[in-house]
Amino acid sequence: MSDDNNATVVITDIRKALAAAEDEAKQKPACLLVVGGELNGSIFDLVDGENVIGRNPDCTISLDFHGVSRKHFTITVNQGEVTVTDLGSANGTYLNNQKLETPTVLKRADTIKIGSIAMKFLPSGDPERLTYDKLHEEANTDGLTKCYNKTYFNNSLETEVKKCKLTGKPLTLIIFDLDHFKKLNDNYGHDAGDFVLKEKARLIRDNGIRQGDVFARYGGEEFCILLPNTNLKQGFEIAERLRKLVEKHEFIYDGKRLPVAASIGVADYRQGVNNGTDLFKRADSAVYKSKEGGRNQVNFFKG
Repeated sequence: MSDDNNATVVITDIRKALAAAEDEAKQKPACLLVVGGELNGSIFDLVDGENVIGRNPDCTISLDFHGVSRKHFTITVNQGEVTVTDLGSANGTYLNNQKLETPTVLKRADTIKIGSIAMKFLPSGDPERLTYDKLHEEANTDGLTKCYNKTYFNNSLETEVKKCKLTGKPLTLIIFDLDHFKKLNDNYGHDAGDFVLKEKARLIRDNGIRQGDVFARYGGEEFCILLPNTNLKQGFEIAERLRKLVEKHEFIYDGKRLPVAASIGVADYRQGVNNGTDLFKRADSAVYKSKEGGRNQVNFFKG
């Protein structure tokens, strides 16, 4: 093939990639992108209607930081127009370094600052956010299983427990621990072990994760599912269904069916749970109860 033809192919491929990126961006809603600080690069999607931003856990976007009021400001999305309004906050809302006095329509790249947090506004369909989506995914996702990682899970757990304290809504945590995983690695090799982890994550993600649930690889062969608005009975039923799913699934690697089962613990938010660590410890103790009881079973924490 001539150099000219090679150049034509490259240009065509670039145009296809750009068109695909543009199509992907069109599906993205308007958002706030955090610039700087410990949340740097975090993206908060804006829903149609009113979005309340503040320190309260029940805000649409909860930012529990110094200088942020319980309900600090709102962003209203109405037929493509996005308006920001301060809610009488103690320290004010600043738009492009000017204190916000009246409701104002946002433009691309406008910067909103509350306390020490600065956020850049990106309108719906803006291709710039695709870059930040990728960075955010890489920072919060386990590379092997594509589940959320431990850091993301821990942050989500603390946030959801705070919400429960305020709203009284139920919250359940499920912890999975694969049975005899070290033995599986020793007998079949670490590649087989990695296959099991990836396949189990895919199986659960495709058959047991609802919108709003947080599915994470906590470490090694341990996985967690955080279930907002789910009571203990419902969480136990979900855990038992997933246990059976894993038990019956054929994990075939290199022509061999691998022995895979899980010991599972379930706990919910209730009296005595003051933070995410408390809830995790309860679910983890239920996992050990499943192991002590013969493995490949589900137990819940009994306080």
